[in-house]
Amino acid sequence: MCGLNGIEPCKIHDIATAAISLRRRVVGNARHNPLAAIGVVLVVGFVILALFAPWIAPQDPAAIDLPTRLDTPSSAHWFGTDELGRDILSRTIYGARISMLVGSCVVLTSLGLGLIIGSVAGYYGGGIDRFVNIVLMNAFLSFPGILLAIAFVAFRGPGIFNLVVALSLGGWVGYARLVRGQVLAAREREFVEAARALGASDVRIIVRHILPNIIQPVIVQAAIGMAGAILAEATMSFLGLGVPPPTASWGAMLNDGRAHLFDAPHLVLFPALAVMLAVLSFNFIGDALRDYLDPRSRIEAGL
Repeated sequence: MCGLNGIEPCKIHDIATAAISLRRRVVGNARHNPLAAIGVVLVVGFVILALFAPWIAPQDPAAIDLPTRLDTPSSAHWFGTDELGRDILSRTIYGARISMLVGSCVVLTSLGLGLIIGSVAGYYGGGIDRFVNIVLMNAFLSFPGILLAIAFVAFRGPGIFNLVVALSLGGWVGYARLVRGQVLAAREREFVEAARALGASDVRIIVRHILPNIIQPVIVQAAIGMAGAILAEATMSFLGLGVPPPTASWGAMLNDGRAHLFDAPHLVLFPALAVMLAVLSFNFIGDALRDYLDPRSRIEAGL
């Protein structure tokens, strides 16, 4: 029997029950891990700022107003103005766009490369695994990732694309080592042997059977890696190797404000606070995901 608008009453009841159950689970998880809830709220806030910056920012972030340079926070400029009279609040909001964009692209690029290289090395083993693990990965790990990024951007020039490529050069190694170890353990399990006996191709076995069963630690690594990517982008912009001016970036704002650290500390305070909150929020989420996806931690927490 069908109810209003052709929808069965039982289906409406099931949907309502599922919604109530989901809400209770969310509230319960937030109570058990308030830091994760804070992290989610902060991330959502930064994403909203990044997506709707032109409508949220009170002024043009590149508009120069020299008579108001180095103004302290006031009702006209909530975060004050910089050495060129530009509104710091607007520039901080627009800086979220660069940090979220670069961080997301770096994590996705590094994750994609790590999944491919780590899966191939772990699944086939032998000479391929020795070359990838001993030669390729150790070659990249022998140099600090930030130095590789600095060298690449110094050679290719600043810009968002070059910055993403530069930070991804060393970022994929951590994902590849994690995926390789997980695939090495999963490739000998019964469901993989069964798929191989049924004639499934190597690509199908990796994509359909192995990766879905090892993705949990990779997700945790990606969440924590997002925090590292945001911090690395701020570092590169602070060194003048990020996005070119006048584009607003938190790292570039810190670099511009360090000359006025004592006479106008608000130039450094607000972008530094934004970097800190963004990094903390993704670290909180990564820690919460690690605990949530670990059955032992869930049992201890009563989830």
